Amino acid sequence: MDPDIILADARRSDGDSLAAFERATANEGLRRRFPQEADDGQREFTCPPADGGRSAWFFLAGCFAVEALMWGILHNVPPRKWTETEKLTRARFPLGFPFAFGVFQEYYMTHEPFSSKPSGIAAIGTTSTVGSSAFAPAFLNCPIWFAAFKRWPRIRQKCAVAGLFINAVAIAAASFATEVLHLILTQGVLYAIGGVMVYCPACAFLDEWFIRRKGLAFGVMWAGTGIAGVVLPFVMSSMLSAYGFRTTLRAYAIALILLAFPLLYFVKPRIPVSQTSLQRRLDPKFLASTTFWIPQLCNIIQGLGYFIPSIYLPTYTKSLGMTQPEGTLMVALVNVGVALGAVWVGALIDRIHVSTVMAMCSLGAGLAVFLFWGLGSSLPLLSIFSLLYGLTAGGFSSNYTGIVQDVKEKVAGADPGMIFGFLAAGRGIGAVVSGPLSEALFEMKTWKGDAKLGYGTGYGLLIVFTGVTTVTGGGNWAARRLGWL
Repeated sequence: MDPDIILADARRSDGDSLAAFERATANEGLRRRFPQEADDGQREFTCPPADGGRSAWFFLAGCFAVEALMWGILHNVPPRKWTETEKLTRARFPLGFPFAFGVFQEYYMTHEPFSSKPSGIAAIGTTSTVGSSAFAPAFLNCPIWFAAFKRWPRIRQKCAVAGLFINAVAIAAASFATEVLHLILTQGVLYAIGGVMVYCPACAFLDEWFIRRKGLAFGVMWAGTGIAGVVLPFVMSSMLSAYGFRTTLRAYAIALILLAFPLLYFVKPRIPVSQTSLQRRLDPKFLASTTFWIPQLCNIIQGLGYFIPSIYLPTYTKSLGMTQPEGTLMVALVNVGVALGAVWVGALIDRIHVSTVMAMCSLGAGLAVFLFWGLGSSLPLLSIFSLLYGLTAGGFSSNYTGIVQDVKEKVAGADPGMIFGFLAAGRGIGAVVSGPLSEALFEMKTWKGDAKLGYGTGYGLLIVFTGVTTVTGGGNWAARRLGWL
């Protein structure tokens, strides 16, 4: 039985018929595995309920915690005073939002054995995280993973366990590094591989556990990164100052094993694999549909400007004469907004058409950029900008569940995992381009001294570009009104 059929029928069925359908298909799968017991009536299986119940909430809690532990270590960092060389490197390799390498970069650039040859340090974070110029090794291969899960569904849970083990090994191996290349290969590339191996199965399982509340569930899972991003960077910074990078990395590797591995017990499929392994053919027809490509294009364009505020906000606040604690507050407010926005947008997706929600996110973020960043030269206005931008732009990725559902309804046979994987890859394309593009825009210093407030600080062109790309991200609302979707 194809999982798409199960999910489609689940959305069309009431609770009683859904339960009956799941019992019938589950027992059919068990008859294939245990024919004698099933025929004798000695064995019966019922899938745990979707959208609620102890098993579903334990699963979601496990996803939230694993997401926080895995990506929180790479989240935003309080700004510090950068040298001109570091500013240029930071712009060329954006450390981004929401998964940014910062705490360790600051330490590596100022401590031996890496500070004497700092070239390439920025690439450590950019090879392991979303929102970076080296995003490709991590998330651009999501379609490949989801295709593999469709073909071999039994590897999903094993893949998650192996990925988390690779994460722990990568962090522990980085503690033995003596040069920057070692860090790039371990804390960068190897950590990226392990992270995606955990992330993709979790997304695939969540599609089974939550049907009517799918958007909310994805939002809660992604909120884990925002919550961790408020806390973990400060913890890591304190540990680095007190114990150095070797002890800090080894301690975090142990923490991953002790805290995250037990949680993987709950990150498992809801539907027995025997039911989801009968249909293995991938149908790529959705890649020829405007229903997919119009929101995907909006997704890519929005990604071009999405990461710019977090790249330049620390230096922008410093250029206005603000203190480091005030700059730290801006970053913390963005992370709080990201956590709230992921849940808020996810909940809306379950009730409102995705094009409307994307337009709401884009217009809200555009207002934040043009008004509160462009006109913001004081702490109160920039605080409003940070929180509002995180709340709207930071929740944009929660729209993916709505896009997946819309494509599935209009393109027969479209696989939700493959759609999701290509959306993640599209986000990566925007992230890759945004690094060198934002650097070029910043170097132009357009309107510096000629315009008022934020637009005249040398960041004016960046502000306008961010605002335009952010608003364009909601363009599929107009496309739907024109009948293109």
